Amino acid sequence: MSAAVVLMAYGSPERLDDVPAYYADIRGGRPIKPELLENLVERYRLLGIEGESPLNAITEQTRAALERELGDVPVFTGMKHWTPRIADAAERALEGGADTVLGLVLAPHYSELSIAGYRDQLEAAVGDRAEVVFVDSWHDEPGFVDVLADRVRGTDAHVVFSAHSLPKRAAPVYKEQLLETAQLVAERAALGQMWSFSFQSESPTGEPWLGPDILDHLEELHARGVEKVLVCPVGFVADHLEIRWDLDHEAAEKAQELGLEFARIEMPNADPEFVSTLAWLVRRALAVPSKA
Repeated sequence: MSAAVVLMAYGSPERLDDVPAYYADIRGGRPIKPELLENLVERYRLLGIEGESPLNAITEQTRAALERELGDVPVFTGMKHWTPRIADAAERALEGGADTVLGLVLAPHYSELSIAGYRDQLEAAVGDRAEVVFVDSWHDEPGFVDVLADRVRGTDAHVVFSAHSLPKRAAPVYKEQLLETAQLVAERAALGQMWSFSFQSESPTGEPWLGPDILDHLEELHARGVEKVLVCPVGFVADHLEIRWDLDHEAAEKAQELGLEFARIEMPNADPEFVSTLAWLVRRALAVPSKA
């Protein structure tokens, strides 16, 4: 068997001029309200997103580290909504002689609105030219749980686990897996009852989304007498807009208004322990022995 990995992520615009095309890709041809586009551009501008995107750079660092960790299994980056595309990554894997292509998304929790879309793109790109092996979720992987637990262990703050909200109609498995991850991390870090869960980054679609929203949840915690909050975004593994804006800006600003001490954990990004977990996922899925 000759295998290759397509490591997938959402993607991010490289510069401000790319934002309209990026947003159009996410919308899939649906009309874009000018005010929403202007708001997104302004967020990237305020965050100083010029030149190379932090998310894309982090994804490349993770890809390179994973390839080094695996040794003889090549790893290619495929973005869902930007370049290099998932189809481009699959083509490179096939051109390199792979007869098995493993798809691994840098998102631990399964949902039909996210992970299923990555699988569909990869399978369509590979077709019948090779076998596709796909990791649907890894929300309870011990190594991933350890990475997060190490970041919250010993805190005297109330830990708020968070994840990207999704429409309720398509999120039962997603929510169940998120809560399981939070429970496992809380147990591993011995948090006791000093934790809760909230969602973030809801989009204005006019339908019910998963809640509570983290901004509302901060108000609830303040009303309960909580004074310190540490946010652990279990639904994300890298710094990007939903971390740097939704948490570091909006949630931090809300906490300041309420008089709460606010912090968030360092994201896994390309942390060696996190990369080792990704390598384990690949080896298990491909039944490849660990490096000596």
